Amino acid sequence: MKKYLLALSAAAALLVPQLAGAEGFAVYEWSAEGMAMGGARMFAENDAANMAYNPASITKIKGKAAKISATYLSPHGRYDVTPKGTGDIVTGENRVHPAWVPGLYYVQQINDKEWFGMGTYSRFGLISQFERNSLPGSNAFSSKLYGVSLGANYARKFDKKWSASLGAEVNYVGLQLDKNLGNSMPMHIEGESYALGWNAAANYEFDKKNEMGVVYRSKVNHSMEADLDAHLSAYGMSSYGDAYGKVTLPESVSIGYNHKFNDKTRIELNGIWTRWDRYQNLDMTFSNLGGTIGSQLNGVHPNPKNWSNGWRYALGLEHKLSDKYTALAGIAYDDHSIPYSGGDFMIPTGRRLTYSIGTQYHDDKQTLAVALGWMKVGGLDFAGGTTDTFDTAHTRDSFTKMFSVSYQRNF
Repeated sequence: MKKYLLALSAAAALLVPQLAGAEGFAVYEWSAEGMAMGGARMFAENDAANMAYNPASITKIKGKAAKISATYLSPHGRYDVTPKGTGDIVTGENRVHPAWVPGLYYVQQINDKEWFGMGTYSRFGLISQFERNSLPGSNAFSSKLYGVSLGANYARKFDKKWSASLGAEVNYVGLQLDKNLGNSMPMHIEGESYALGWNAAANYEFDKKNEMGVVYRSKVNHSMEADLDAHLSAYGMSSYGDAYGKVTLPESVSIGYNHKFNDKTRIELNGIWTRWDRYQNLDMTFSNLGGTIGSQLNGVHPNPKNWSNGWRYALGLEHKLSDKYTALAGIAYDDHSIPYSGGDFMIPTGRRLTYSIGTQYHDDKQTLAVALGWMKVGGLDFAGGTTDTFDTAHTRDSFTKMFSVSYQRNF
């Protein structure tokens, strides 16, 4: 048996918790251009990454287009914890563990009214690491949530103003979780899960300068079994068993507005509402652990989270410097979703503010873009659980450095 549950409250990707930030562990860095514009990239012309940002906009592609993207994320941060039963404060920092977020897209125009697209990208995920013997280790000294969303969409342009899209998604998550039981009993959980979801999108063009769009992504229900290894070193023994759990990845609604000042300059405004209150619990059920000590761990381990719904806001600017070069810039703000009683060191982040810039080269056959970003991550206060070795925790001085590159070929 062998796969872990929880999709860990969710999802898929390759990101870091500092990046996941207040908006849970959602990922929005799906292309270099998208990252450069703060994620406000719902109405791009001739961009195959519209599959991720707004499938209704794949109708803006002429012919065929294939695109590949990679985004590098490097998180940094510190924490203060209060050991149980003391008034002391212990300070430390996370282990810097960079990650890559991939993107791969293909869009084909079928005729003057119909388009088909496919995309592989990460919508959720995290990587979080601390020293094995640190106080956060009793909560989680290593958390890795890798995943991919593989989507296919059909889009249609009904007239000069309306276009819409409907699509299906196969969502994969792979989870690795390491924590200490007490001070000297490391536990390792590893597994994977597949689940189905769907999405729908629509654009309305008021005139040549103004356009609005909306994208709905459904919830995704994951159920996972996992391998469980408990190394009870304090008693000179190990035990092997299974873990099981369920989690629902939240649905979201994206609303965007696009305004063209002229043929060279445009701005996008974007808001994303995510139903994070789907993340009520992170309960796990352990079974088949043997031995006197191991058998005592069998059963349900409740872990309430009770997150609240949240918004993400972004503003993006695109300006054509010439026929071949374009400059991009963006800013994004993520609201706070994690309550004091539901925080942990898997996702130890508060509100986040992201600044980004980028540039793009394009001709009739290809497009190359690069982007740089810096994310300021707010602190998070949360209480230790019953099995943690600390009473309270506070994360601070967190930030993430980002770099992204994309290449598109038109056919």
